[in-house]
Amino acid sequence: MSKLKAICLSTVASSAIVLAIPASADTLRLLTWGGYAPEEVIAKFEAETGHTVEVTTSNNEQMIAKLRATGGGGFDLAQPSQDRIAGPQAEFGIYKPIDMSKIDTSLFIPSMLEATQGNTTVDGAVYGVPHVWGTSGLVLDTKMAASVKDYTDLCSDDVAGKVSYRLKRPTLIGFAFAMGLDPFAAYGDEAAYSEVMAQVEAKLTDCKPNVKTYWGGGDELIGLVRSGEVVASMAWDAGGWQLNADNPDINFVAPASGALGWIDTFALPAKGRADDAAYDWINFVMRPDIAAMITEASSYFTASQGADEFVNEAQKAQFQASFPQEAIDNIKWYPPVPAGLEAIEGGVLDRVKAAN
Repeated sequence: MSKLKAICLSTVASSAIVLAIPASADTLRLLTWGGYAPEEVIAKFEAETGHTVEVTTSNNEQMIAKLRATGGGGFDLAQPSQDRIAGPQAEFGIYKPIDMSKIDTSLFIPSMLEATQGNTTVDGAVYGVPHVWGTSGLVLDTKMAASVKDYTDLCSDDVAGKVSYRLKRPTLIGFAFAMGLDPFAAYGDEAAYSEVMAQVEAKLTDCKPNVKTYWGGGDELIGLVRSGEVVASMAWDAGGWQLNADNPDINFVAPASGALGWIDTFALPAKGRADDAAYDWINFVMRPDIAAMITEASSYFTASQGADEFVNEAQKAQFQASFPQEAIDNIKWYPPVPAGLEAIEGGVLDRVKAAN
């Protein structure tokens, strides 16, 4: 065989390989948070579907920056929080609509799917479906603070001097709901929102004598509750479950007015080139048995219906104690924050902090 003929045959063979395997068509380029794509889950997905997965870990700000810089290119599936989709999409056009006919909606907790669809709809198109979620609510010593059922009960005489919460936005929102107000309904009207915040400010100012300290970090709060200095607090579910592992009397409790919830989603970047692999991944990881693997890797629960039945017994017991179905359905999911509201909230927080 001549050298020229060998080169030609080699070129033809190489071209055939290129034509037979479309470039990156079966590779899912996933832009996600740490712990959301464990190695064992990736291995099972690749074995079952034939797709390969490339993971880049990130956070909300970096996700938006990366996708904005490329006009929605470079990745096939991203996982921004639900309140970080509508605004960037309206401004930068970095996502493509989700084809809900390709999503197995029976895998999702209905209330979470509905909330996320509502908060990620732009011009009639849905841009996000839920994946991982968490909440803030009440972390209580259930023996010492049995009367605390809602955020405003932190101001009761029963727990005076043994209360803690952060001087941050979730406290304002939580107290508003517990007072019978709806801060999210006032989002579109700065005057109405200012009135809601004025009522919350008055309540938090009156509540100051009850507060042992305003906690700043999770480790600080855990130390306060573990020592018994604080018996009732507003905090995250994961912190309550961490304390529960050491002391069964302490646990996370969903408030009567509703825990405050965040959801990290699945969203399709505008220039993603492996949509089929993206839909396959979504439907795969939302299977209850697979979702449980993600919960055990990340310590967060997912929007997968029934996945708590597959997690280890300790996590299952903690979740089911904190979140009966009615508590899940009553979660108040954070919607996108309109411009101007953070300044209103900042003023309230500053005045509460300075009040005598």
